[in-house]
Amino acid sequence: MLTYELGDKNKYYSLYSAIREDILKGKIACGEKLPSKRALAQNLGVSVMTVQTAYEQLLAEGYIYSRQRSGYFVADANVGERVYSPRKSPEEQQKKHYCLDLVSGSPPAVLFPFSVWARLMRSVLSGEGEHLLERVPACGDASLRSQIAAYLYRVRGVSVDADTIVVGAGAEYLYGIVVQLLGRDKLFAVENPGYGKISSAYRLNGAKCAFIPVRSDGIDCAEVEKSGADALHISPSHQYPTGAVMPVAARIRLIKWAREKGAYIIEDDYDSEFRLSGKPLQSMLGLCPDRVIYINTFSKTLAPSMRIGYMVLPHELLKIFEQLFGKSANVVPLFEQKALAAMIGGGYFERHINRLKNYYRVVRQELIQAISRLPFATEVNDTGSGLHLTVKFPDAPSDEYIKDRAESVGIRLKCLSDYMSEPLEGYEKTAVINYGGIEKGVLRDYLSSDVGSELC
Repeated sequence: MLTYELGDKNKYYSLYSAIREDILKGKIACGEKLPSKRALAQNLGVSVMTVQTAYEQLLAEGYIYSRQRSGYFVADANVGERVYSPRKSPEEQQKKHYCLDLVSGSPPAVLFPFSVWARLMRSVLSGEGEHLLERVPACGDASLRSQIAAYLYRVRGVSVDADTIVVGAGAEYLYGIVVQLLGRDKLFAVENPGYGKISSAYRLNGAKCAFIPVRSDGIDCAEVEKSGADALHISPSHQYPTGAVMPVAARIRLIKWAREKGAYIIEDDYDSEFRLSGKPLQSMLGLCPDRVIYINTFSKTLAPSMRIGYMVLPHELLKIFEQLFGKSANVVPLFEQKALAAMIGGGYFERHINRLKNYYRVVRQELIQAISRLPFATEVNDTGSGLHLTVKFPDAPSDEYIKDRAESVGIRLKCLSDYMSEPLEGYEKTAVINYGGIEKGVLRDYLSSDVGSELC
């Protein structure tokens, strides 16, 4: 087993450097198998994410390669010789066929309103003409920002000034903007378990992250208060991946913390449109517009490839945004911004959302029925919000067993442990089921097939 002293900072880079040096010096022989991510993480006393990041860097540079379901192996890395790893590209890896993909959650193509979108684009093209070639202000097209403001009032019950809205190329782009507005010297508290791209985006932009445990009712408020964080990134209406919904008492407590400390809360409202049971939950933005940065995108409602997101900034941060980016052009094409504004303003977007909600209610019902038919114990946690739920398999030996059993019958899924940046007890043997990418009837057809019958 590999043993290294990693220090307190940049542990993944220290681990990557140490393994790379051992490979170059021949201390780890060509073809030798490296320890599994979990085994090495346990031996070194670090998170699995730390080991995974180090391995991914070594993979990218050709020092190691992977074999499917076998692990990681050392490539031929003699000094002076350029080595090309036999590792498959990400595109090739994604080509593996699964009967059911319960990880990605990308909306099926059949749900995209192609005819409406095409009609709106033609209308924008003929109506706007040469204006589509003009430079777009840094904060985005005025018509789209106005329509987003009106939409937030109708759907989320939040009254915002269109001038406080900034349009950007997706959530990760906006996270980077937030770091620049608050400062790279600030500490960002993020959820654990959580969506890994959030902390990755913050760290990529030079910020530091503190990982705060998530409980059954959302992030641990006491740990936030003790963290010393300057900003807190949360998804209070439907946390990913646990599905926790934060009660109002916890929201008010965090707002009080933010006001007393002068901190900011980044409210990630990534799937608030999909409240399938009851009315939408109140946004934290409506409770505290001076301390909450509200972020949402159109990835879940339209398509991930449509890189359009937006954030609502407090007036204090809006001034900083204008100072930093006022002379820059917006990165989202004006053509798409105008078309989306027309879609929202014409009522097409909300009708599309209503169709999606009716569609996913059926998929969700099929999914819960399918889970109830499994021949082993299950505990479903479904809050009626968003497009994912969790299922605990109390009698399963381990998380790896759950994933291996699923993969053996053509199902791709992850467990809560796969979303942890730091170890956390209490979420073992729990699978995260994203059903946003499932088409109606697919579950029924799958379970009635020969492959599906092996699972049941």
